[in-house]
Amino acid sequence: MSNDLTKKAAEMLLQGATLLSEPCPYCKGVRVMKEGQALCVSCGRQPEKKEISKEIDPKDSKISIKKTLEQKLDILTKELESEKDHEKQQKILKSINSLLEAIEKLS
Repeated sequence: MSNDLTKKAAEMLLQGATLLSEPCPYCKGVRVMKEGQALCVSCGRQPEKKEISKEIDPKDSKISIKKTLEQKLDILTKELESEKDHEKQQKILKSINSLLEAIEKLS
């Protein structure tokens, strides 16, 4: 651990940085983070930044959500058919109603 890195880490901590529980991915040393920037106190390296595509087609998202809701609706319908307890039936019916409302909003 170099003195320069130790000083920089100490300055960062005094300015509100926090110690990270996850070790450095390169040397397993202690890391300090401030404003999204992590500094390894041992080797001074920062993890590589990777671009994550956040472009999601709203149509695909709607279709996926609708499909999931319809699957849940099928499951609850089957559950309702076999349920004997009146209170449980009422809970299932409320859930089915909520799913139907959500599906309608997506259409």
